Amino acid sequence: METRKEQKERRRQEILYAALELFVSKGYAATKITDIAKRAGMSTGLMFHYFESKEKLYEALIQMGLEGTAYPGAQNCDHAIDFFVNFTEALFGYMKEQPVMAKFFVLMAEAQRSEATPEPIREIAMRVNVIEQFVPIIEWGQREGTIKEGSPIMLSNAFWCSVQGIAERYATNQEIDLPKAEWIVDIVRRKQGDGL
Repeated sequence: METRKEQKERRRQEILYAALELFVSKGYAATKITDIAKRAGMSTGLMFHYFESKEKLYEALIQMGLEGTAYPGAQNCDHAIDFFVNFTEALFGYMKEQPVMAKFFVLMAEAQRSEATPEPIREIAMRVNVIEQFVPIIEWGQREGTIKEGSPIMLSNAFWCSVQGIAERYATNQEIDLPKAEWIVDIVRRKQGDGL
């Protein structure tokens, strides 16, 4: 039998995921608190017991997205390219198991670029900078010869733009297959014959 605390946490999660679906499909500005309550199967008044406003609910989701961007920097890899392979395989595998994860890619990107995002929440969303986080790994791979030459920030950007696009597409259609991780890793991989 579910305890009162467990029931409250389950209801909170239901609200968060109902809001996530709506924020992703309609955007922050177009989503009404009544829409979220209806989607979560509760009254608006009851929902306010969990979140005092739409903005606080949005902020909670953005915080979840921010926490989800902490990449596994402590992987034990012999080579930088192994890090990219392991990371991309794990990410795509997790997206298949938990498709909601792909929706967070959409949510975070929208929060960063939409003029409707409240400024304090945009500041939280802007803390996500995976492109810069991966620059040292690219530099490591360039030193050892497993990552192609070129601007590390541009290579990281190319890799992450590809991942972002794949996640956004998958968020709206889980019927499509995710690409092989190797295809995405090839964006940064040094191939035989590439100059050093």
